[in-house]
Amino acid sequence: MPVSRSRSIVTAGAAVVAMLAATLIALPAARAATGDGSPTDANIAFVGRWDRSNSTAYVPNWAGAYLKTGFTGTTVKLRQRRTIDLYYSIDGADFRYLTNVSGTVNLTPTPLRAGNHTLVVSYRVVAGSYTGDAVFQGLTLDSGARTLPAVVRPRLIEFVGDSITLGTTSSRTALTAYGWLTGEQLGTEHTQLGYGGGCLVATADGCVSVATQFLRTGYAATSPAWDFTRYQADAVVINLGTNDRSHGVSGTDFQNQYATFIRTVRGKYPRAAIFALRTFSGRYAAETAAAVTAVTGGGDRNVFYVDTTGWLPADGLSDSVHPNDAGHRAITARLAPVIAAKLSTTPTPTTPAPTTTPPTTTAPPTTPPVTTPPPPTSTPPVTTPPAGGTGCAVGYAVTGQWQGGFQGEVTIRNTGAAPVDGWTLQWTFTDGQRVNQAWNASYTQSGGTVRATNADWNGSIAAGTSVSFGFLADVAGTNNRPTGYALNGTACALS
Repeated sequence: MPVSRSRSIVTAGAAVVAMLAATLIALPAARAATGDGSPTDANIAFVGRWDRSNSTAYVPNWAGAYLKTGFTGTTVKLRQRRTIDLYYSIDGADFRYLTNVSGTVNLTPTPLRAGNHTLVVSYRVVAGSYTGDAVFQGLTLDSGARTLPAVVRPRLIEFVGDSITLGTTSSRTALTAYGWLTGEQLGTEHTQLGYGGGCLVATADGCVSVATQFLRTGYAATSPAWDFTRYQADAVVINLGTNDRSHGVSGTDFQNQYATFIRTVRGKYPRAAIFALRTFSGRYAAETAAAVTAVTGGGDRNVFYVDTTGWLPADGLSDSVHPNDAGHRAITARLAPVIAAKLSTTPTPTTPAPTTTPPTTTAPPTTPPVTTPPPPTSTPPVTTPPAGGTGCAVGYAVTGQWQGGFQGEVTIRNTGAAPVDGWTLQWTFTDGQRVNQAWNASYTQSGGTVRATNADWNGSIAAGTSVSFGFLADVAGTNNRPTGYALNGTACALS
């Protein structure tokens, strides 16, 4: 039976429509316009690790991640998928806390004045028994209003740890933890990568390795690999080891894996200053210090061990482990100057991580050191001795020694009648010892002569009182005590 002409036309037309539909389906989706408040809006900055695989819903995967932007108009609303708790700040005001909110969340129940504004949003940490839905689906603004480019600070600090880094038991969790507080005090962006109950070393009984998850977008084992080109941290602060002891991790294993983790961080952030904190409980303190020594001995001089002994006040814990708000503030007061000293200088290019595993350091230091501001580039001026009766006595002790290095502690006692206001202590090594790190003092060394100068917080020595500082040093063989102690140019007795 012959096909009619009209049926041929219909068939051909259907084919054209099908081809056109296929072409339209193949076209890429239109990108969101800058200023529209959608997750892909270029005016919104996402600080920390956010999963952006879904262009309509961005998910923060670690504590302390936040978004920031500017906007015009008088109101701003969040578009949330399901129930979540969150903190937000408008125009730099104190953060407000909203609980169990979902859908379109009005952040301005009282309209703002017309004009330009800023917004910061941080979601509650999704961890433990809390299972809120931290998913950002965009902003809703006034008709005719738009977002404005976020003001992003030029530097970022990444804090890596466990529930202490998360701010567990503090009043606002991540926002009242030392990581957030330190970043704010230093005027940097900041983020906290922490896992409650997490370990450095993965264990057979299920302790999650934060060092392993560091390479991922989130804390889940199935989380995709993180794209380290999204940002480069200027400093990384590691606080791990509190939980490993209860999971049976040996000191040797902890030390070796800590050194490996530092090298992993260095591989991802070639120019970052890396700080390894002594755990506030003191667990694995010597092993952490020895891991840092192993790495610095391989040529990376931009890694520092921070002795946190005495940082927490008597009332600084909410339980036997976790700092409370006062504790986190006390940590911040001590940590911020340490980091600031390194961020104020251009980091020295580091030696690439070795391809072979370095030998395990034996007999690590028995008392962990603390990092302080880096050595000044020029010899510090000698402070004029105080008027009146002057006198000083110096105590020198080797508190730990291992192959190729040792740890020393120096105590200066003011035996005179007048206070010392600013000090520089000089001494001379006779066996080729070379200081490579100091705490509670800065230092310079020329040949065997070392000059140690007070830190900002310990420059005054009242009559009859003393101050102490410590250091790590390299030594090839004999390690005799130094000679020629002088405080501000005045010879000191050796006590």
